[in-house]
Amino acid sequence: MSTPEKRPLNIAVVYNRFELLPGRSNESVSESSVALEAADVIDALSATEHRVFPLVLGRSLTGFHSRLRRHQADVVINLCEGFQGRARWEAGLAAFLEMSSIPFTGNTEPAMMLCLDKFNCKAVLTASGLPVPAGWLARSPEAEIPDCIQYPVIVKPNREDASLGINAGSVIGDRNSLKKQIQSVIRRYDQPALVEAFIPHREFNAAVWENGRGPEVLAVQEIDFSSMPSGEPRICGYEAKWFEDHPLYRSTVPVCPAPLEPAVQRKIESISLEAFQALGCRDYARVDFRMDAEGKLYILEVNPNPDVSRNAGFARALGVAGIDYTDFWLALIRRALTRKETE
Repeated sequence: MSTPEKRPLNIAVVYNRFELLPGRSNESVSESSVALEAADVIDALSATEHRVFPLVLGRSLTGFHSRLRRHQADVVINLCEGFQGRARWEAGLAAFLEMSSIPFTGNTEPAMMLCLDKFNCKAVLTASGLPVPAGWLARSPEAEIPDCIQYPVIVKPNREDASLGINAGSVIGDRNSLKKQIQSVIRRYDQPALVEAFIPHREFNAAVWENGRGPEVLAVQEIDFSSMPSGEPRICGYEAKWFEDHPLYRSTVPVCPAPLEPAVQRKIESISLEAFQALGCRDYARVDFRMDAEGKLYILEVNPNPDVSRNAGFARALGVAGIDYTDFWLALIRRALTRKETE
C-alpha cells in the first residue's frame, strides 16, 4: 500500500507512560497494557519500508514535542489512553497534535472528549434518535436520588474507560445500596457517578472503521456469559476484562462473529454507523450494546480509542473482515497524511 509521501516514513507510535495514582494499585493492568499494544503495532509495521519507533508521553508535553521533532516524525499513531495517570486527559494529545499540525491516526480531541463523558455522550446519541439506557448523573456524594429511578441500575465513573470502577458491586437493586455506591465511586475517582438502567441480557460490540469510502462495521462480537458463576451479574467488569487468571475472565468469552439473526445484525450495524457519525468519530471506534429480553438494543457507550492489540476484540474483527493487521495500520497512516495534505 502506497502513501501520499511515496517514500519511507518516520512513524512514531505514541503511548502514555503508566502512572499509578494513589489508592488505585489494583487497576494497574489496564493502565499499563498500552505499552503491549504499542509493541504489537510496531511489530506489525517493522516489515514495511518505513522507520517505526516508540515514543512515550511522560509528564511534559513540551519535552514530548522536542523528541517528536528530533525524530523528524512524519506521522503519529496515537495510542495514548491518558496523561499523567488520568484517563480523563486522554484527548489531550490529540488536541496537542492538532494544534501542532502533526498528522496522526485515530479520533480528534472533540470526539474523544465527548465519548469519554458518558452522560453527555448519551445526550448526543439521544438527540440523534439513537437508543440508550435511561440514566442520571450524581454530581456529589450527597446527591438526592430521584424517586423515578427503577431498579436494577448500574453505577459507573462518568469519565473513565477500560471498565475502571465497574465490578459486581456496581449492579444495584435498592436505594440504600445505590447511595453507598454513588459515594464510593465519586470519592474514589473524583468525578460524577453515572447511574444507568441495567439491561440484564445479551451484550455486543461492533468494530467500526473508515475504509476511504466511509465508515463500515467490520464485525459484531458477543460476550458469552453462559458460564458466569451463579449470583454474579452478567457484566464485563474490570476483573473480567483484565485478569486472565480470574474466574470472571473465563466467564466472559468473546464470540466473533456473533451468532445473530440477519435482521438483528443489520440493526446493530446501522445503529453503530449512525453513532459513529453522530459523535464525529473518524478512523476507528467500537460501539458497545446491550439487548434486553424483548430484543431491544441500547448503546452503552462508544469507545473512540479501543484496544487495538493483536489479541483484542478489534483485531479479531479485522480478521473476520479479512483485513490484514498491518494493512489496517498502513491504511490509517495514509488517511492521516491525506488529511494533512488537504488542510
